Amino acid sequence: MNEIPLSINKASYHYGPGGAGIDDIELQCLEGSWTAVMGPSGAGKSTLLYCASGLLPVSGGSICVSGHDISKMHEKQLTQMRRDHIGFVFQDYNLVEAFTCLQNVVLTHLFGGPAISEEQAMHALQVVGLDGFADTYPSDMSGGQRQRVAIARSLAAEPDIVFADEPTGALDTHSSQLVLDAIDRIVQENRTVLMVTHDPNVAARAHRTLFLVDGHVHSVCEGYSNEQLAKELATITIVGQGLSQRKTKILI
Repeated sequence: MNEIPLSINKASYHYGPGGAGIDDIELQCLEGSWTAVMGPSGAGKSTLLYCASGLLPVSGGSICVSGHDISKMHEKQLTQMRRDHIGFVFQDYNLVEAFTCLQNVVLTHLFGGPAISEEQAMHALQVVGLDGFADTYPSDMSGGQRQRVAIARSLAAEPDIVFADEPTGALDTHSSQLVLDAIDRIVQENRTVLMVTHDPNVAARAHRTLFLVDGHVHSVCEGYSNEQLAKELATITIVGQGLSQRKTKILI
């Protein structure tokens, strides 16, 4: 991969005039990097994720995925871009209950995406600790196991970038650790991860954490522990409708 997997340049989006959203966000996610996004409720975390993946159209600025400006694409082009270059891991798993784990892992291929061999799918399941579950149906699995099937699907499809929205939000501590280990394997395979989370323990696994307040970048923290991230989140305050007066620690 020669292009930067994700480049966001002054991206903005609002839910109606004067509504919540994001403003002038700038961010670059390099190959093999893991970026967490945190902030108070309504800060624009999920909005940023949906805009970055082309699920919401930006009203200003641009978003490039693997060198392609998705902000200028029509829906058919966006669908193909998401199918061929983007992986999704969301809190609700998005598994097809009537399909086995193996069939869910090759799901993108069934809808015209890149070819995924059975060997690739089985390897992806093994990587996330689900070897032996190929013929198991989602209804017979725990939440953590179902989430790891969703991650295996992203691994097998080999997308340039994986977007994850609260992937551990509904899981217990043990299952969360297994899911984070699986996401770490995505990064080790030189994929890129942009993940929204409310949990400092989860964000501490990432290379850096981007904090949003009122739709703006407040700070970017690299190499912070879970305690430091919790403190950073706790000290973010909103002044009126603007940003905190605290100085940004590390600029993007």
